Amino acid sequence: MTKVWTLSLAALLLGSAVQAQSPVPAPAIPMPRVDPAAGPAADAGGTGPYKAVMEAAPGLATQTIYHPRDLSRWGPKKRLPILVWGNGACVNVGNRFRYLLTELASHGYFAVAIGPIGPAILEGPEPIPAPPAPTGGGPLPVPTHWKQMIEAMDWATAQEANPRSPWFHKLDTRKIAVMGQSCGGLQALRASVDPRTTTSVILNSGTFPDGRLAGVGADAPRAGLQQLHAPIAFISGDEGDIAWANANSDFAAINQIPAFRGWAHGIGHTATYRQANAGLFGRVVTQWLDWQLKGSAASARWFKGADCVLCKDPQWVVARKKID
Repeated sequence: MTKVWTLSLAALLLGSAVQAQSPVPAPAIPMPRVDPAAGPAADAGGTGPYKAVMEAAPGLATQTIYHPRDLSRWGPKKRLPILVWGNGACVNVGNRFRYLLTELASHGYFAVAIGPIGPAILEGPEPIPAPPAPTGGGPLPVPTHWKQMIEAMDWATAQEANPRSPWFHKLDTRKIAVMGQSCGGLQALRASVDPRTTTSVILNSGTFPDGRLAGVGADAPRAGLQQLHAPIAFISGDEGDIAWANANSDFAAINQIPAFRGWAHGIGHTATYRQANAGLFGRVVTQWLDWQLKGSAASARWFKGADCVLCKDPQWVVARKKID
């Protein structure tokens, strides 16, 4: 994991190598073809024991929520850990990663994703129109901001404390994961400095050494990694993933907290998020969350020990700090 190359900001935002000063419109974001079972699987509510639902967040029009359908199972003695999510390309579409977030919610989580619910077509392989390329050499514009993840934490905390809310005393505000993919991973890194963060999951993403991200909704310079205080996982595809080197560099720069770095052979930048229940990456992220937010010893074995599940899997390359 020592080979490093420079990743352009445009590539991270758009999923392809777009030159920031190009006078032509930026290309649409390419996405892999969807497993035909993906849509029906999301409608079925995930593979976990608590079938999940996606809906607009009441009183928070800029976000989308995912949670178990039957809220009667939850209360003061059994609360839902909270996930806040930033989308790839920092797009303003709360259902863009529906397959992943539905799957996570079905395992007993309450997720808040940046963006309102868009047309169902945006959950599939069709590309999202990219923002126009800048003409003056400035940063690429994106429609969302990392501060929306802080707003999500604030909103969930207020819902938990409101006797008139359906989530009154059902959410665990002491267990909050900050997560995101690609550009959304950068938003998650910036938001992870919030003291309420219990763990961070950074998918197919990593910072830029010169902090070129100010003003694009994901202000996360590499120097800011030293402000992180909670366990973190960097999970990506292999060298074909445009964020592979950036994730490696971020992992190398972090020494003050438990950190996990895992990447999978044969997986690209868009990973398995459009497969039924988010495929391989859905399973790995669930295990990390179950360990970090629920204390599952079985899930810990996916990441801890010389014979950890991912350590023995030939598809995965693993590195760890302060974990074993």
